[in-house]
Amino acid sequence: MKIVKTAAAGTLESSDVYVEVRPGNAVSVEVESAVAAQFGQAITQTTRHMLDEFGVEGAHVFLKDRGALDCVIRARVETALRRAAREG
Repeated sequence: MKIVKTAAAGTLESSDVYVEVRPGNAVSVEVESAVAAQFGQAITQTTRHMLDEFGVEGAHVFLKDRGALDCVIRARVETALRRAAREG
């Protein structure tokens, strides 16, 4: 999957996560979360797994977590990736 534009998904509401995907030369993941000490590594791992699943080779992914469950993180990352890959 080729990331062609900046796109986002999610909200800043409690139990959700805001995900922004931008084109990049390499894959990078940035997580901002109040629970980063406990769950930051798991959030990053889930995000990188999604990037691998979709075959993303170049993108910067920013996540602002508000206590989202893993299934919510996966859904928001997938939506942002699909939006960022669309042209037009």
